[in-house]
Amino acid sequence: MAAPTTLVLHSPVIDELMRALGADAVVTDPDILQSFRHDAAALCESALPLAAVLPSTESDVQAIMKIASAHRIPVVPQGALTGLAGAANASVGAIALNTRRMNKIVELDVVNRTAVVQPGVTNKELKDAALQQGLTYLPDPSSWEASTIGGNIATNAGGLCCVKYGVTARFVRGLRVVLADGRATFVGRRTVKGVAGLSLAELFVGSEGTLGIITEATVGLDFPAATPLTMAATFPSTVAAGEAVTQIRAAGITPSLFELLDRTTIAAIDAYARMDFGTDAAAVLIAQSDIGAGSVQELEAIAALCTAAGATDVAVAEDEVESEQLVQARRLAYPALERLGSPLVDDVSVPISQLAAMIDEVGRIAERIGIVIGVVGHAGDGNIHPTVIVDPMDPSSLTAAHRAFDEIAAFALSLGGTITGEHGVGLLKRDLLETELDSVAAELQRGIKELLDPHYLLNPGKVLTARS
Repeated sequence: MAAPTTLVLHSPVIDELMRALGADAVVTDPDILQSFRHDAAALCESALPLAAVLPSTESDVQAIMKIASAHRIPVVPQGALTGLAGAANASVGAIALNTRRMNKIVELDVVNRTAVVQPGVTNKELKDAALQQGLTYLPDPSSWEASTIGGNIATNAGGLCCVKYGVTARFVRGLRVVLADGRATFVGRRTVKGVAGLSLAELFVGSEGTLGIITEATVGLDFPAATPLTMAATFPSTVAAGEAVTQIRAAGITPSLFELLDRTTIAAIDAYARMDFGTDAAAVLIAQSDIGAGSVQELEAIAALCTAAGATDVAVAEDEVESEQLVQARRLAYPALERLGSPLVDDVSVPISQLAAMIDEVGRIAERIGIVIGVVGHAGDGNIHPTVIVDPMDPSSLTAAHRAFDEIAAFALSLGGTITGEHGVGLLKRDLLETELDSVAAELQRGIKELLDPHYLLNPGKVLTARS
């Protein structure tokens, strides 16, 4: 049981924060602080922070970091708290720095197809603003309606459409960041091309708030693609579905969306939203093509390869409404699985040629350990999310879940894959990261961390631990 918390009224740190930011930007009430305690990851430790701060400007963030640095107080950067790795979880004595009030779209440049935004702008808000100018922001994480651009960049978020358009890093041009000592700087560029010095912006993309706090981002926009056509193919086994993915990618076909659902996930979605995929379906592939007049031909080629791999049924959506229903089925996977128990969402990536082997092994792990695992993911780039269903009140269930988690990661690494494709390391996979990195790579990463944050004030305990 967590230790009881007390309201800190006269802490010098809190007094300084209130003088710098104003009382309305500093939260110390324990009941309200609960909402700043953790992100959406299951089974990660968290604690009530000393305080939560809500900066509105970069100068506010600088003031916070100068105070934190002077007192050696750790700072945990937060956005919308939709992450799935515990990277935004608060710790005892830390300041939770939440960027939700930094939510302005500073500039939207149609000619250069860029946007400059504060970190608290949501993915949806940027998409909507871009659409009003005839443009779009392509990164499409499953939490796109709520997750923030700052959080997306800090975790290098992926999503349903990254098989064709890439992950968030592809769209980041430049960043303004505040370092642990309170200094602010711009890294990156606004131009399409640029090779002036080291690519420092890339260090902060995916760093999960451990190197600096993003206060502004310059990102690339695009013209919207044609309205996509969608198809679904049903398979008698997940291995057959994985083989279809391998053959489709080998044929040089890149759908704009290519998602996989296994039997457990299909049944959960059917029960949750009555999608009627059928009780005999062991796996479903959902594919989209957004190349306009050529979409029909591209889907026909995909359908033929699915049939050759053993698909028992292939259906193409007849209109935009039916197409959106198929995509919505994929987006409902997590809430549907949540009804089965507490879902521990895994996130591994393997070479596309090894996808079928990875999916097959997840099934064997579930059977061997005796637990329920639903597989869902971005099949087109080899990134899958085995979701382990646990009872958080049952110690044996938790033990089994963590065992499955470790075995899935180990097998992914044995195939030449990685322990996380898009959710990040955070707390959830901190120990596993040491198994993926060799000693030299780990030393380099710690060296970069210590150059920018020598006292480990920014998100301590996340990603890589301090030197022992």
